[in-house]
Amino acid sequence: MKRTLKTLTAAGVVTAITGAGVVYFGVINVGADEPHSDPVYALLSTARDRSIEVRSRDIKVPDLSEEALIRAGAGNYNSMCIGCHLAPGIAGTELSNSLYPAPPNLSKLGVDGNPAAAFWIIKHGIKSTGMPAWGKSMADPYIWGMVAFLQQLPSLDAEQYKALATSSGGHQHGGGESKMHNHEGQHEGQKGAVAEHHDAGAAQEIAEGDHHGERNSAHAHEAAAAPSQDESTEHAHPQVVEASHGAPATPATQPKTHTHADGKEHTHAK
Repeated sequence: MKRTLKTLTAAGVVTAITGAGVVYFGVINVGADEPHSDPVYALLSTARDRSIEVRSRDIKVPDLSEEALIRAGAGNYNSMCIGCHLAPGIAGTELSNSLYPAPPNLSKLGVDGNPAAAFWIIKHGIKSTGMPAWGKSMADPYIWGMVAFLQQLPSLDAEQYKALATSSGGHQHGGGESKMHNHEGQHEGQKGAVAEHHDAGAAQEIAEGDHHGERNSAHAHEAAAAPSQDESTEHAHPQVVEASHGAPATPATQPKTHTHADGKEHTHAK
């Protein structure tokens, strides 16, 4: 018995040291572009499914057939979910194709026969995946609206989906909403942003042109007001004349030489 305990203890210590080494030396690749090994994926999938099943089994499902509830869910789903979980007529997006684990295509799966589990997932999210906990900003009635819509989603074609989403109130769940957009409008929004950027650049160029024009006009005005280089009229200047640094002082009785800003020198009368 003691020998067995020692063997188990030694095995446990070796396993712990090995596991610590694997973690410390970065052996596990956490990059989302490389899938888990089959044993790891099976372990994580089982842990996820059992966790959801245990925590959702006591949830009471309300009547999900109300038209208003379904319509409200359509608006929120269209604004918040189709980038990952897609919709009829949308085969894939940059986001859905890049996430790992890959988000399920709810346009085909719906609630998968378990609306209580769907409610729990939407409300609480799932760790280490792209699924957020929408319950932090969305009250339960709005989450049930999304579940009600998901229950109908696999039976909709692209036109029916679009009509239902259009007839809804869009992204609304009683406060806490942020500005969101659906995948169908992403690229149009990007084009609009680019256009606005170019418009802003053109406006800036025009403004800079006006600014330079004002400066040029001001320079032209100063040039017109300044005496020409050919001007030879004598001017009355103060008796104190600036001399260059290091030059000997010039007696006040001597003719005074003045240099204009244009570089021309002329001698003033005494």
